Amino acid sequence: MPNLEAIKEHMEVIGADGVHLGTVDAVEGERIKLTRRDSGEGSHKGHHHYVPAEFVAEVEGNRVRLSANADVAVTFEEEEDSKPT
Repeated sequence: MPNLEAIKEHMEVIGADGVHLGTVDAVEGERIKLTRRDSGEGSHKGHHHYVPAEFVAEVEGNRVRLSANADVAVTFEEEEDSKPT
């Protein structure tokens, strides 16, 4: 896993297929917190989602590329209220 300190606010998060998944709001522990504007619609709207840092394949320029395609990575997103204890 790449150095998480290299991941900065406002970086684009993309799947292995190059498809936009979200925008970094912050790195919290072993998770990337996505901005609220990338949180989807309906019941998913208006709160943050998190992507497990274990999915980071590389940090390239202003992008965080994941090891999974975007359509697969989104199924592993965690809701804001499901933070580990």
